[in-house]
Amino acid sequence: MFAAMLPLLLAQHGNTIWYVLPLAAAISLVYSASRYELTERIVRRASRLFCMIVGFMGAVLIVLWGLSATI
Repeated sequence: MFAAMLPLLLAQHGNTIWYVLPLAAAISLVYSASRYELTERIVRRASRLFCMIVGFMGAVLIVLWGLSATI
């Protein structure tokens, strides 16, 4: 029953996947700022962590998409 309602729910709420990017940026900045004091190092580590978070979530998305396509 939930699978039949899923397209309707997605159509009502739009594409909320884009909220992941600012959320990942905020998480990486706060985490890096709590670990380091130099601004240059904070920005460098935050950008690296942001790429790692987005890359990991992209990998999970591809794996789940592949699994759902084969079923």
